Amino acid sequence: MNTRHVDIAIIGSGTAGMGAYRAAREHTDNLVLIEAGHYGTTCARVGCMPSKLLIAAADAAHQASKTEPFGVSVDNIHVDGKAVMERVRRERDRFVGFVVESVEGFDEAHKILGHAKFKDDHTLIIDGHTEVTADRIIIATGSRPTYPGLFLEAGDRLLVNNDLFELEELPESVAVFGPGVIGLELGQALSRLGVKIKVFGRGGSVATLQDPDIKTYAEKTFNEEFYLDSDAHVKHITKQGNTVEVTYSNRSGQDVTETFDYLLAATGRRPNVDNLDLKHTSLELDERGVPVFDRYTAQATPGHIFIAGDANNDLPLLHEAADEGRIAGSNAGQYPDVRAGLRRAPLGVVFTEPQIANVGMNLPQIKERYQSCFAVGEVSFEDQGRSRVMGKNKGLLKVYAEQGTGFFLGAEMFGPAAEHIGHLLSWAVQQRLTVSQILDMPFYHPVIEEGVRTALRDLNAKLHIGPELVEHCLDCGPGA
Repeated sequence: MNTRHVDIAIIGSGTAGMGAYRAAREHTDNLVLIEAGHYGTTCARVGCMPSKLLIAAADAAHQASKTEPFGVSVDNIHVDGKAVMERVRRERDRFVGFVVESVEGFDEAHKILGHAKFKDDHTLIIDGHTEVTADRIIIATGSRPTYPGLFLEAGDRLLVNNDLFELEELPESVAVFGPGVIGLELGQALSRLGVKIKVFGRGGSVATLQDPDIKTYAEKTFNEEFYLDSDAHVKHITKQGNTVEVTYSNRSGQDVTETFDYLLAATGRRPNVDNLDLKHTSLELDERGVPVFDRYTAQATPGHIFIAGDANNDLPLLHEAADEGRIAGSNAGQYPDVRAGLRRAPLGVVFTEPQIANVGMNLPQIKERYQSCFAVGEVSFEDQGRSRVMGKNKGLLKVYAEQGTGFFLGAEMFGPAAEHIGHLLSWAVQQRLTVSQILDMPFYHPVIEEGVRTALRDLNAKLHIGPELVEHCLDCGPGA
């Protein structure tokens, strides 16, 4: 067996692992990057990029079928499922190629292929061929899809998002389990491409929505396009030839049995830490078996071990993984001089239509911290000028601020252009702006952002800082 002693060992070469590697190299050249599978991040290979490619095709088909309100007729819309999936894979492979090129640029002497397991707090065994002793270790092993054992009854008709993008043709029907980010994005995209879908959830959750009013509005809106039951009662799942049979109670309480080509499990992801033999370490673990860590330093206990990215199950988003990787790499490199790294204002986007954005603190967090010392402003996009012009006038936005100071705390949105509005509002949260300061910023006419101004004016009035909201104010322009 080969043996090596290094300053830093990084397990995993995804977004967090690559960020950790680059940051650690600023402090030492005696390090290794260990990868158990293929190079290429979750985002590029099976996550955000291929899903957005499918969504782009779905949006094109949907817009072509919704031109009548503008006095435009488009005839004979045809979705070539094979061509759709070919483009998804072709462009996906292109994005993966960029990531692989980055890893290929790393020093070959630093790369080890194989599955790492802990022998003790400082020692890793890689597939029985290499033993690495490291002064510091960074766990950046990512995550994988997880689902209940009941779904195994679907046999080879069971898909996770990884599998979906490998289909050569669009299926005719899919039962989607899990109305979270992945389930709703892929479910709506498939529906708009002509696939019959039904989405089943448990517990009433809808994507990342926390405000009950917005969640109810969103579920009603999605049901105008496809069947969504966020608290479904599924009784049986059975494989029947080349199909899967699902028996469930519908919203009227009647038992229904339907047949689908596939069952798509989108019920969450689990950190890839269960196969690292953490039992051989003195790491402090939480109830899920994930190392306890400081989210500002990425430091676990014992302190020479760090954890970053989806492996820590904190905020499984690419930009968060990149930040965490840099923090972990820098702190491992300068250990024991460990410092807090920059954690940005929380921002999440769901690329459904309407889109969803979560900014800063959510409503339950605000209620817990501020009790009754906060105010809520809101706006509906149903009559918002630019939204109606574009025929995208569905949605609600709620904005939150602290009573007394007027500090802007966060927002939740289900509506048009939420990916862009979410960015603007997250910048305001990070800059610790007050609602009055945000309202001092320019708002052009006619734009969707005028709806944001309406919500903020409503919020300032409820904070007893600004005047009462004026219906159809003169400076807003019509429908603002």
